[in-house]
Amino acid sequence: MQVDEEKLRQYFSRGDEGAKLGSLDLSRMPRHVSIIMDGNGRWAQERGLERSAGHVAGVDSLREAVTTSVRLGIDVLSVYAFSTENWNRPQHEVDLLMHLFATTLLEELPLFHQENVRLRFFGDLTALPKETFEVFQEGLRSTQGNDGMVFALAVNYGSRAELVRAARELARMSAGGELDPNDIDSRMLEEKLYTAGLPDPDLLIRSSGELRLSNFLLWQLAYAELYVSERYWPDFSRWDYLQAVLAYQSRNRRFGGISA
Repeated sequence: MQVDEEKLRQYFSRGDEGAKLGSLDLSRMPRHVSIIMDGNGRWAQERGLERSAGHVAGVDSLREAVTTSVRLGIDVLSVYAFSTENWNRPQHEVDLLMHLFATTLLEELPLFHQENVRLRFFGDLTALPKETFEVFQEGLRSTQGNDGMVFALAVNYGSRAELVRAARELARMSAGGELDPNDIDSRMLEEKLYTAGLPDPDLLIRSSGELRLSNFLLWQLAYAELYVSERYWPDFSRWDYLQAVLAYQSRNRRFGGISA
């Protein structure tokens, strides 16, 4: 996406950290940034609060990440919001998250339109509560005409389940005579993934210092650059995001080849 450099300068003008903007190379930006938002519960517990308070606080960081992505000219921002394993959390926490997803998305629709953002979802939405499912569908309908950055929320998502789903679809096509199994290649598999039509992530950011992928985009992250921040997600700011992009630009991406 094209960057409005004046808006970018204004956005990062506050504080000493704004000086880092001078090191940014706008010709070498990642097209797709993925974020594993981690540490909401621990952020709250260290402050003597209920875990739910961390999830609420994390919404502000997510809103800022969306705006930061737009200002930086990122084509796709994808975030891991709720995994297939998260259903195993205490019921009251799951209920809070589902309600928070619905209310937050409705509240943020004006921002998505203002920034020309188009929504997309990764995961099986049919398992969600009716209210949350209907709000998500409204978000998809409402933003489908926007042609700026794609903002993808991974909800009820697990990468292994995604790959099984894709394999089953290819097997069904093969059994029905629509497809010769010998013709199946990586491109065909990718077309059956939730990310079909999107570029693979160039940069994966994970907050809270954890060093694992947690069953997120295992196929798509094959050659992504990884950046781990020690900050809990509610403390992750636009300047932390900028630092992650600068770290990305400092690396030589070889994709399995030999460094020049």
